[in-house]
Amino acid sequence: MDMAKYFIVNTGSASKKYALYQDSDRVFFVHFEKENLSAQAGGSGIIATFNKGGESEKRTISESEYVNATKYMVNEMVKQGMINGINDISAVGLRVVAPGSYFLTNRVIDAEYRKKLEEAKEWAPLHTASIISEIDGLGATLVGIPIVAVSDSAYHATMVEHSRYYGLPLDVSKQLDVLRFGYHGISFKSILPKLESLSRVATEKAIVCHLGSGSSIMAFKNGKSFDTSMGFSPLEGLPMSTRVGDIDAAAVIYLEKRLGLSPEEMEKYFNSQCGLLGLSGKTDDIRELLNLEAGGDERAKLALEIFSYKIKKYIGSYFAALNGADILIFSGTIGERSPIMRSRICRDMEALGIVIDDERNNSTISADGFIHHETNSPVKIAVVTTDEMGQIAKETIANV
Repeated sequence: MDMAKYFIVNTGSASKKYALYQDSDRVFFVHFEKENLSAQAGGSGIIATFNKGGESEKRTISESEYVNATKYMVNEMVKQGMINGINDISAVGLRVVAPGSYFLTNRVIDAEYRKKLEEAKEWAPLHTASIISEIDGLGATLVGIPIVAVSDSAYHATMVEHSRYYGLPLDVSKQLDVLRFGYHGISFKSILPKLESLSRVATEKAIVCHLGSGSSIMAFKNGKSFDTSMGFSPLEGLPMSTRVGDIDAAAVIYLEKRLGLSPEEMEKYFNSQCGLLGLSGKTDDIRELLNLEAGGDERAKLALEIFSYKIKKYIGSYFAALNGADILIFSGTIGERSPIMRSRICRDMEALGIVIDDERNNSTISADGFIHHETNSPVKIAVVTTDEMGQIAKETIANV
């Protein structure tokens, strides 16, 4: 009997990821990424990194192929003999990032779901518009194949009320559904089994730093989401690659008036022109910022200092909220690959019992492992690689 095949889709703020799973095993993976080449050549390109059977291959693709990535992927899978045609695919799993209580549940996308996304687009156009576009592309290419919406917020549904509400009149929060929904829930959920294998007490009180193009920090309590830095939308929390992060509401009103921007233009401004890019004035890439800082660039140095400092503040606040922590986890592209940033974030945190071992830290890149100092760090510190694609596949299989 042939194994069921699932097409898994994860579109982020700076990339697209596609994979083919046979039951729960990933057999094909492609990462489409827009690479910023401004520091070297004054341009940009789109790279597709293919992985099949442990072998990797990189290709440069066109803007059209990037936009029509689903069609490109299906053609590639047929060409490589992964599928004979679209009817070999049992279901599609799609990561959905959208504000609203309706989107706290995984479900097969139907006309009602599509309508709810259109409604959400009115107040969160940048995040929901891309999801709607992806759904339309999937539907046009994979005609008749069910698409399971896997919520990036569902895992945070366990947050306690005092973590979920803003300081708005309670009836307004409930009536207009303005709550802290949180995001990166798929990623956080994917690391739970690894946390349990690393340390039996890890899921009692744990703080997880998912650091990448989009970054957020989460507090676990007894294996459940207790609080998280992202809120109504993925704009809240840390300053990110191009997102502003926490900002005074009065400053938003002031900027809207002084810059002469509409609400829609302000959202785009806060999502695409702020964060590390806006602070440095040059790039949103951590690697480039570190190189610029080493060359004496003061704005790059300031951007990195602000990013690290904000992470420290969230870690400290969650220590207080949890009344301590058993383990501090680094995950996401930056968290997994950058020993420099991990060291920088954990510097001068001895009062919380956080002390990194430099040798272990420097040797742990894109791999799971402890990086704390064995004798001087009461709090365990570990790198745990996330597996969003695998988690989306699991949720898809469970909901199809």
